This record gives sequence, C-alpha cells and structure tokens, in this order.
Amino acid sequence: MKLSVFLLSGWLLPAALLSGRGGAAQVLPPADSVSRPAAKPSWLRRPAVWRTAIPVTLVALGYVSRNENVMDELKEQVHEETREHFPHFATSLDNYTRHAPALLAYGLYAGGLRGERGVVPFSLCYGLAHVLNTGAVSQLKRISATRRPDVAADFSSFPSAHTAEAFMTATLLHEQFGKGHPWLSVAGYSVATATGAMRMLNNRHWITDVVAGASVGFLSAEVVWRLYPAAARLLPTRFSQKLLLLPTYTPGPGGAAVGAVLMVR
Repeated sequence: MKLSVFLLSGWLLPAALLSGRGGAAQVLPPADSVSRPAAKPSWLRRPAVWRTAIPVTLVALGYVSRNENVMDELKEQVHEETREHFPHFATSLDNYTRHAPALLAYGLYAGGLRGERGVVPFSLCYGLAHVLNTGAVSQLKRISATRRPDVAADFSSFPSAHTAEAFMTATLLHEQFGKGHPWLSVAGYSVATATGAMRMLNNRHWITDVVAGASVGFLSAEVVWRLYPAAARLLPTRFSQKLLLLPTYTPGPGGAAVGAVLMVR
C-alpha cells in the first residue's frame, strides 16, 4: 500500500511541477487541442464554384443517360409515370411561358421599377445570353442525338430548348430585380419550372432533357451577367451607351439560323 502511494506521489509531483512551468501540455492535452475536422478548401466556399459545378454536373448526367445505365432507367421510369397519370395532356402554353420572365422584366421597366442595371445594359445581357444559350443548346442537340419520347425518328431531344430559354430569362429577371424584390425571382423561376414540366407532360422531352436545359439556361445568363461589366469597360463610355444588340432567329428547311444584330443609335 505504501509502495503504491509512493509511486503515485512520485508520478504526480513531477506533473505538478511541469504544470507550474507551462509543461502541462506534455501530460494532459488542453481541451482546445482535441482533433477537429479539417476545414474545407477556400475555393469550395465560393458560391461561384457551386453555381457552376452543379449545373455542369446535371448536364453531364443528362448526357450520360443516352446510354443504358442508371440514369437512362430513371428517365424511362419518370416518363412512364408521367404518361400513366397524364395520358391526354396537351398544351401549347409552353411556347409562350419561356419568354414570360423577360416580358415581365420589360413590363417592370415600363412601370418605372428600377433594377440593378439600366434597360440598355439589360437588353445587351439578354441578347448575348440568348445567343450563348441557343448556340450551346444547338451544339448539345447535335452532339448527343437523343431521340424524343414521342417521335423515335427525331433525335433532337437533349437538352430542352424551351426550358433553357425559360431559365435563362428567369435568371436575368432574378439578377435584375430579385435582390430588391425576391417575389419576382420566385415568380420567374416558377414559370420556368412550369415550362419544363409542360415539356414533359406534352411528351416532348425526358426529365434529363429538362434538367439539362434548365442548367444551360441558368449558366448562359450567369456567364453573361457576370462578364458584362468587364466587357463594357473595354468600350468607350459614349460608344457603349449607343449600342444595342438584338438576337435574330431565321427558320429554314435546312435548319434554323441563330445570330445577332449590333445596332448603333
């Protein structure tokens, strides 16, 4: 018993001396030295990274669904469920709702509501985003050659151009008026979502086409909106105020031609 007390005191005494000299960390680690999970890299905490990575990933998953895999089975299952519950659904409203957020934005301008940018910069962003969006959709349709669910001989299903246009205009509406009026962002994205849903209910697109179209439209608007200030600074002030970019669309037997017209007032 005495030997045990002696040994115990012989261990505690040096420990007490060390603690008086700042050496307690060698015996009992302080509470704040408990291991913590490593912090995420700084670039992962940037919103721009997620705003880009998520849409790109969704487009990639939609493209992968062209082949027989899990994504293909998923889109087939969603299509079967949609047709089972809405076998007779048919509407042409989606041809107009894709433009609704842009029309709403110009209506708000006409009503005197001020946004983040003037009507001319907004029009330039709209025109450039439209050209970028339409070009990206056209190239993806050509590369993917995905058949439509309603017409087996039509290989222009991926991605949905209607949905892409709807989300492009909704994103521009959000950037222009959403910070001061969040309900406008909700309204714009609700209309865009409804457009994509109608494309599926009309049996014109798979769910992967709609999700990819929404991603392309969002990215097109975001890229132009973020880069426009830097591009505008490259032009003389007086000259940039006189520019107006208008998108053009010309249908034809060999395919549609998309472009833009630059006007100077």
